[in-house]
Amino acid sequence: MAYKYSIRRYRNWYAKLLRFYPKPYRERFGEGMEQTFNDLCRERKESGEGLFAFALWAFVDTSAGIIKENIPFMIMKYKNIIRITLATAFILLLPLLAMQFTDEVVWDLADFAVAGALLFGAGLTYELVARKAGNIAYRAAVGVAVAAALILVWMNLAVGLIGSEDNPANLMYVGVLAVGIIGAIIARLQPHGMARALFAMALAQALVAVIALIAGMDQYPGSSVSEIVNLNVFFVALWVGSALLFRRASTTGSKWNRRLE
Repeated sequence: MAYKYSIRRYRNWYAKLLRFYPKPYRERFGEGMEQTFNDLCRERKESGEGLFAFALWAFVDTSAGIIKENIPFMIMKYKNIIRITLATAFILLLPLLAMQFTDEVVWDLADFAVAGALLFGAGLTYELVARKAGNIAYRAAVGVAVAAALILVWMNLAVGLIGSEDNPANLMYVGVLAVGIIGAIIARLQPHGMARALFAMALAQALVAVIALIAGMDQYPGSSVSEIVNLNVFFVALWVGSALLFRRASTTGSKWNRRLE
């Protein structure tokens, strides 16, 4: 009786273990593997051999097979995230190598952590927003907007667009990003609404420059009229370029809607 109970217990455990195989593999081979395990258990019972050592070997061997089958499955499922992670690591490798040859680049652990978070976050945002796009124009628009946001944040953290990076006036650019985020939420990522959100960001960016010049912020160390104007014009051009691409993408809105549904 105890032997039958042990067989039933090991069979239940083995059946649960097989659930960790990828579904296509499990549907194709799972039933046969479970039947083979049951047959071998009965054979050992009939021959009077111990069951624990066999069950342990079967579980270890099957677990190795599960890991082997899941690796390519996970790579295929999360290949874009893996690609973003590798790209982030490669970019972070550049300043790390530069530190070995020059004193001009001095990064600490916090710098690498912030840069890594920004790069990975930008890549992931692009992937999540653009993956359902029905046309190249929408993907390009998202790429330009994400790249512009990344550069804006990075420059503010590194050197600051108005004065130094510690100047509180740079917090005005948080408002520019907030306009885009709120606009994207209201637009529900639809291309026509996104175009308006990006035009609003361009206007907010220009407004920051106007406020900075009227308030005399060009007198701060590290700032000048030309620097403030040129930098903000650069970002205004990026936001407007993204908006125009979204507007172009809206001409194929019916295709976008079908994808989104």
